[in-house]
Amino acid sequence: MLAQAVESYLAVRRACGFKLEGTDWRLRSFATFSDARGKSYVCSQTAIEWAGLARSIPERARRLGGVIRFARYMRAEDQHHEVPPAVFGSENRRRAIPYIFSRHDIERLVQAAVHPAFRGLRRDTYSTFFALLACTGLRVSEAIGLRYEDITPDGLVIRSSKFGKSRLVALHETARDHLDRYLERRRRYAPFDDHVFVSVKRKALCGSDVRCAFRTAARKIGLPCGSQRPRATPHSLRHTFAVRALETCPDSRDRITQHMLALSTYLGHAKVADTYWYWIQ
Repeated sequence: MLAQAVESYLAVRRACGFKLEGTDWRLRSFATFSDARGKSYVCSQTAIEWAGLARSIPERARRLGGVIRFARYMRAEDQHHEVPPAVFGSENRRRAIPYIFSRHDIERLVQAAVHPAFRGLRRDTYSTFFALLACTGLRVSEAIGLRYEDITPDGLVIRSSKFGKSRLVALHETARDHLDRYLERRRRYAPFDDHVFVSVKRKALCGSDVRCAFRTAARKIGLPCGSQRPRATPHSLRHTFAVRALETCPDSRDRITQHMLALSTYLGHAKVADTYWYWIQ
């Protein structure tokens, strides 16, 4: 049965260090679909039919791409398995052009985050949160996950980030002063939670809280945050930090290489190629 083969394949891949987030449930869904049609081997027609059930072309491509890799693995030992053609195109999506803030826009955004409808600590939480993203280039999830112990004399300790790595992010003295002032009020507001940023429920912020507050502030100052491209999002603050850092890059080849490597490490990129992507924008 394909269901057993899928579990074996996933176990081998995970043993090699792959997380397979999303791939696991897709392949299990495919195995269930195939088993229901009496297929003991990967069948191209069945795979294409299953992948075609997805609503969007990119999702169809991702579904079929996972089956193709699984089929190649299985075919190495049994030629009865068919490797489907990539009829829905590449599963690698082209990265959207990032929205880059001007310095004035960032200042306006931080000020707009102090929304009149917000009361108590919330008036300071999002202005501090967005300002921190802008001056450090942190991911939203990294800022949300910050705890008191992560604020050290040397900077912010980012623990087990996107790729399971930890790093130290330096803080300018002005950013540290602003953060310290915020923490004076924050500690009194939710003394039993050690997250740096908390919601009105006195618990750690969640991504939806941040996105909602960002859209409110962005619309208030007229930033594009709808469906058009490029559009402003909380992650755009990280994009902006990376681009501004590249603008300070020296001219010589060796110094450019050093600058790019340092920036890649600072941003927590898994590959330096992800940092060079900003260079070509």
